[in-house]
Amino acid sequence: MRQIVLGMMIVATILAAGIPLMAHHSFAAEFDSAKQMKLTGVVTKIDWTNPHVWFYLDVKDEAGKVTNWGFEMGPPHMLQATGWTRTTMKLGDIVTVQGSMAKNGSNRVNARNVTTPDGKKMGAASSEGQPGQQ
Repeated sequence: MRQIVLGMMIVATILAAGIPLMAHHSFAAEFDSAKQMKLTGVVTKIDWTNPHVWFYLDVKDEAGKVTNWGFEMGPPHMLQATGWTRTTMKLGDIVTVQGSMAKNGSNRVNARNVTTPDGKKMGAASSEGQPGQQ
C-alpha cells in the first residue's frame, strides 16, 4: 500500500510540474513573422517578470493619435545574459522597437530588438526563429 501511495504522489508531482510548460505558447501561435514593424514611443510600463518581460509604449501616429502598444520580450534570465538589467529601460524613455505583430491584430508585438535612448540596439531574446518555437 505504501508503494502505491508513493507512486501516485510521484506521478502527481510530475503532472503538476508539467502544467506551466503546457500553458506556455509558441511564437507562431501568437505572432506573425511576416508582419514586421518598427515603432518608436515613450515607455509607460515595464513588467520584468517570468515567463516573459513585457513593456508598453505610447506611440503617436502621423495624425497625432497616441496608441498604447505592448511588447513581449524573452525571459529575464535570457535578457540579463545579453546585457539587460531592470534599469536598462526606464519609464519615460523614448525607445524604438522592431518585431512581429500579433496575429489577432491587437496592439501587441513580439520584440526582436530595442534601440535605447543612447542609441544602443539590444536583442530582446525573442522566441522568433528559435528551434522548437514555431
